Amino acid sequence: MRTKLEEEVSRRILVLDGAMGTMLQRYRLEEEDFRGEQFKNHPHPLKGNNDLLTLTRPDILREIHDAYFEAGADIAETNTFSSTTIAQADYHLEEIVYDLNLQAAKIARASADHYTHLTPDKPRFVAGSIGPTNRTASISPDVNNPAFRAVTFDQLAEAYEQQTLGLIDGGVDALLIETVFDTLNAKAAIFGAEEAMKKRNVTIPLMISGTITDASGRTLSGQTAHAFLISMSHAPLLSIGFNCALGANQLMQYVDVLAQHASCHVSAHPNAGLPNEMGHYDQSPQEMAAQIQAYLERDLINIIGGCCGTTPEHIRAIADVASRFEPRKIVKEEAE
Repeated sequence: MRTKLEEEVSRRILVLDGAMGTMLQRYRLEEEDFRGEQFKNHPHPLKGNNDLLTLTRPDILREIHDAYFEAGADIAETNTFSSTTIAQADYHLEEIVYDLNLQAAKIARASADHYTHLTPDKPRFVAGSIGPTNRTASISPDVNNPAFRAVTFDQLAEAYEQQTLGLIDGGVDALLIETVFDTLNAKAAIFGAEEAMKKRNVTIPLMISGTITDASGRTLSGQTAHAFLISMSHAPLLSIGFNCALGANQLMQYVDVLAQHASCHVSAHPNAGLPNEMGHYDQSPQEMAAQIQAYLERDLINIIGGCCGTTPEHIRAIADVASRFEPRKIVKEEAE
């Protein structure tokens, strides 16, 4: 039995929201915002741990989700990109991971349900954001010891299972394993997610989004777009796509490969162009939407959104363009 999300993505192009970090920068938050009362006496610095704001400034996260839905987004990502024990170890906050994911999902769920109630003919959804962590299972961080790994598959799978349990309990509609630079990490995330679903006796659609790291056209662990697709095709995916690292123009050729071969839906949420020398993104909403239109004219996309540097203004322009096109038709043959 198909979920409402699966029905909607077959009917129209769905719009994913934009960057969370870009929006949080607008608030100019200080150490006290990240600490709140709960972590007032935590012995380690917490500024920059954006996921912690789920517990200390939920009001801000709700404002951001609302802003993206107001702009035309259909899917909100939870503020959980780094909500694993592995990533939170940097802040010595491993023990709060379940609560981070649970509460982030609840905040996004409340926003989505509010806008669905306002316009029932345009339901809104929540995707649990599952980031790659700050460790890689395929590559050694020690140039003098190529066999060394900073993390094992089992450690990653356990961390992802813990994260997914919180996201499921918080009410997400899908799990978005995103910004994949190492396919082995993504496989661990899939395994962990499946274990969590077994424990909760539910089935939740899986979305995968990799990242092409540079002009080589490969992920950090060395795969081409087609190889990445094939290596992910063992899982029952709602969608596969690419995000981050590149702007829409640079990313399109790799999304094109997925669109030609994927037997599931295809997604993309590129950056707002390439960063300038100060690390800022200068591409306007109109410029980005014009580049996204090229994807739609070529019938490449089922789910479209924005990554680094994108704002509600970008999503509004993208949603306006996406509303004029039909979604990509899924190819019948399996990826070879």
